[in-house]
Amino acid sequence: MPIKDVFLPLIGQPAGPTLAAIEKCVSVAAALGARINALALEEEVFARPKVLLPEDPGAAGADGPAGAADLQSLLNAFTDAASRAGIRAESRSGKVPPDQIASILAEHARFSDLTLVPVKPHDSRTEHIIETLLFESGRPLLLCPEQRVEALRPEFENVMIAWDHSARAARAIGDALPVLQAAASVRVVTVTDDRTDALVQSGASLVDHLREHGVYASFETVGGGGSSIGKVLGGWANSNAMDAIVMGAYHHSRLNEIVWGGVTKTVIGQPPCWVMISH
Repeated sequence: MPIKDVFLPLIGQPAGPTLAAIEKCVSVAAALGARINALALEEEVFARPKVLLPEDPGAAGADGPAGAADLQSLLNAFTDAASRAGIRAESRSGKVPPDQIASILAEHARFSDLTLVPVKPHDSRTEHIIETLLFESGRPLLLCPEQRVEALRPEFENVMIAWDHSARAARAIGDALPVLQAAASVRVVTVTDDRTDALVQSGASLVDHLREHGVYASFETVGGGGSSIGKVLGGWANSNAMDAIVMGAYHHSRLNEIVWGGVTKTVIGQPPCWVMISH
């Protein structure tokens, strides 16, 4: 099924990298030929009155939750980007309690083919939103790393599939088929220090399956060398100029990854490029 309807949450402060990520996400929607819907949410919080002392003039400008002005800046960036891209776009805004933001975004994401998420590096709030979207929306996500936004291309010519033989990886590949079919190069990569016959056969079977969908991919293994799989995947993607990675989320239990770390936590903490991820 083609990707025709994408969703973009607008959350947080309108810093330069965030605004650039909004522009790049709109460019991706345009490249896909999709409509894009944005939802900007302001935190509904109770703030106790503050007593400002004369010797503390900077207290009034302290950082806090995103307010109406911040929200309007995000919406303006989205509207301007959509106008330049010449695509169908809609936007909405609202004020909700902070603990409901992630679940409300997940509810809206259920009505889109793909959710685009700007990602601040190692930001716990962003990671919580991503995890909620993964587990509660039933839809794939496309992560946009804000720290690499200037180098990102909106067209995915070179795509890497992180293949670990799991059901979640298979689900991610199915979700990503429109992207894979449009790519010029698709490379299936398994990180392992033990290249067994069964592993090679698994990769060959996936390549054969993709061919039936018009995707002509190659398969290879990459040694881990004692490094975490997430870091190996990221390093390989960058050294081979991949535009995007397709991967499944949480091969191990969510709790184990939260406590001990894992591939998903590494990647969503600091995506090396565009990452299309499903659970």
